[in-house]
Amino acid sequence: MTTDETRLHGEYKVPGGKLVVADLAVRDGLLADLVLSGDFFLEPDDALGRFSDALEGLPHDAPLPTLTQAVENVREDAVMVGFDPHAIGLAVLRALGRSSAWHDHAFELVETGKQHPHMQMALDEVIARQVGEGLRAPTLRVWEWASNSVIIGSFQSLSNEVDREAAARHEATVVRRISGGGAMFVEPGNTITYSLYVPATLVEGMSFADSYAFLDAWVIRALRQLGVDASYQPLNDIASPAGKIGGAAQKRLASGAVLHHVTMSYDIDAAKMLDILRIGREKLSDKGTKSAKKRVDPIRSQTGLAREQVIEAMLGHFRDSYGLETVPVDAATLAQAQALAESKYRDPAWLARVP
Repeated sequence: MTTDETRLHGEYKVPGGKLVVADLAVRDGLLADLVLSGDFFLEPDDALGRFSDALEGLPHDAPLPTLTQAVENVREDAVMVGFDPHAIGLAVLRALGRSSAWHDHAFELVETGKQHPHMQMALDEVIARQVGEGLRAPTLRVWEWASNSVIIGSFQSLSNEVDREAAARHEATVVRRISGGGAMFVEPGNTITYSLYVPATLVEGMSFADSYAFLDAWVIRALRQLGVDASYQPLNDIASPAGKIGGAAQKRLASGAVLHHVTMSYDIDAAKMLDILRIGREKLSDKGTKSAKKRVDPIRSQTGLAREQVIEAMLGHFRDSYGLETVPVDAATLAQAQALAESKYRDPAWLARVP
């Protein structure tokens, strides 16, 4: 960034707290003329001036911990209510364009149609890469399945997690995704899986744990509107009093994109799941069923709605909250995904990268 006298403006709303506003300029690569404001509470009053002075002269590309520590160093006995030094740092990053909010982006819903397992994995990677390279707007995708599958996490042991003979018996293709987390079993229509592909600026300054909850807050609200007493359970579970609803996984790409996807149980055959996945009843106990003979159906049973109705309600809530334009998948993206599915996701070496 070159010398620039333009005033920059950034706002950060603390979850459950107050609004912090930073107005500043960048002069010769350094923060200048910084003014902090907001609807927070602070005693004594003159502490706000100390906070601004502490940030003056710092490099415009200083990382968030540096900004936060600069404020913390001069905090002394100041009482900060509804905000903290971390929130001030994020407001500064927002002003500099290094952190963003939901409403800073125009989201698209890309419709990719029913796909087989290898293509699902490849589409996730290709679309995430496009968002990171600025070739595609931040995107939401709801997965539709053309066949059965078992999807294991990037770091899971294939032999420890999956009974390959049982998977073959149930015509379930085993694939490995690029994100971490646990295994899941899907048949067309028995789960609700969505992926968010967003710039890393949207979760700038957040811990991994905080980013999981942040990126799924909208679906928690949507489920509650449908009558499900949903909540987020760290690190990556969506749950209800009736049991676990689903789990999230995440991958951060070097290009600056975050791939965040969630699979929720709509109506899973638990007997098949136990036959294929090498999990015991202890692990099954948080998935909304007490017996392998029952179905894992926390969304179907708690809403009484068809899967399509639940998805439409979810998308409607996202659209109302942040805006959402529906676009068809383009031929170039499908071609890239097809090539990647063949070269990577069908490769036995990728599947068995952790034997």
